[in-house]
Amino acid sequence: MTTNYTIDAKGKAIGRVATDAATKLMGKDLPTFEKNKAGDVKVIITNASQVAMTDKKMEQKLYSNYSGYPGGLKIQTMKQVVEAKGKGFGEVFRDAVKGMLPNNKLRAIRMKNLTITE
Repeated sequence: MTTNYTIDAKGKAIGRVATDAATKLMGKDLPTFEKNKAGDVKVIITNASQVAMTDKKMEQKLYSNYSGYPGGLKIQTMKQVVEAKGKGFGEVFRDAVKGMLPNNKLRAIRMKNLTITE
């Protein structure tokens, strides 16, 4: 039986929404919670573009990506990530939720059950 959750991000902080989504994706609030299994849970985050965000955070929050090659470190501000074509606030939420999930082989399975709409 699939459990569906919808989280409205309008007027809320990114971290609060991401924490709620990560908890639900892991299934920790269900009586059938098992650490070694990815629960049958789907989470939908709506109104991602209407999140409570200050201009200072948009300029100061940095996202880094390293390719593994010399000189391959790319650093972007949150504003650059949001304005990048096709990404928007969905990429910011995806990164926040991914960081809150345990780093094991179930993380990719759980991330596939996350849907973000602007």
